[in-house]
Amino acid sequence: MKSVAVYPGQPNSVHLEEIAKPSVDDIPNGRGVLVKVLKVGVDATDREINEALYGNAPPGDKHLVIGHECFGRVEAVGANVRNLAPGDFVTATVRRPGASIYDQIGTYDMTSEETYYERGINLRHGFMTEYFVDDLEYIVKVPTGLQHLHVLMEPMSCAAKAVMQAFEVQRRLRVWRPRVAFVMGAGQIGLLATLILRLRGLEVYTLARRRAPRLPAEIATSYGATYVSTMDKSMHDLAKEVGKPDLIIEATGNSTIAFESMQILGLNGVLVWHSVTGSSKQVEVPADKLNLEFVLGNKLLLGSVNANREHFEVGIRDLALGEAMYPGVTEKILTHRVDGMDNFQEMMRLLVEDNDALKVFVEIAK
Repeated sequence: MKSVAVYPGQPNSVHLEEIAKPSVDDIPNGRGVLVKVLKVGVDATDREINEALYGNAPPGDKHLVIGHECFGRVEAVGANVRNLAPGDFVTATVRRPGASIYDQIGTYDMTSEETYYERGINLRHGFMTEYFVDDLEYIVKVPTGLQHLHVLMEPMSCAAKAVMQAFEVQRRLRVWRPRVAFVMGAGQIGLLATLILRLRGLEVYTLARRRAPRLPAEIATSYGATYVSTMDKSMHDLAKEVGKPDLIIEATGNSTIAFESMQILGLNGVLVWHSVTGSSKQVEVPADKLNLEFVLGNKLLLGSVNANREHFEVGIRDLALGEAMYPGVTEKILTHRVDGMDNFQEMMRLLVEDNDALKVFVEIAK
């Protein structure tokens, strides 16, 4: 069957690769779920893998099937699969466990091992193919009423985890009631984080470089947030105007902004770094001032990446609530559809060249 793959370590090697169709029997103990892939989302991770910045093929293969944001329909299940049946819509988690204690208890997104396993990213094939099979543990059911949001399940899980981790760690304060949140970046993660924070009742400011009118500004304001262009107002000026934020979600991919965000965080606040920066940029920071303020102000810097099953489930529930609270808004994030895997070059072109592509996805089957 057809798939889209790269040769890790070889820049711009994206290509069509023929692979064998899997079976539910490939998974032991009757726990296999065979999924017909309907749509796969792509993002900067896929672009960077194609640029050979990272990514490794599974042992024994020279190619890596890409695609880590999947939406599909169950085709067949093993004898011991419960609560899933052919015809159900599903997505799948991305990280797969290693041997650490964190992996074994289901928090494989927080492995303590240097080597990690991610479908479509590192040492495990991804979902951009006609069918895939996986263990029941990693398959998450998607309500029929959310099928129009399809490939947003995975990025939503990452945004959900970032917010969940901030609230979880602040239990150290016994009572933490954040009022103001800044979201740095108005890409898919930034907008989904905006939605989650609005659902929690926070006053949210979504910051991005480009001025409104533009689609991300429309989406953010439709969620009840305030969109701020940093071309008109810096994060420092905004903090002076509305108060220092209790919570910052950084999702720009810009290390300068990541470090600058440390300077405006409020007392007892949390800054979540979500984006990954892969360059060798160096920036100057007021180190002594930051050290003093973080210590005396009980401030916290938290890194958050990937997600486990719980975050997928929470994210799906928030998407459902978001549809009830802000009907028709989230679907606007799905901006660019690519028709079929044969058009993989157009898929990559959109990721590289189109600055208005909030979410690119490939429609593989109906």
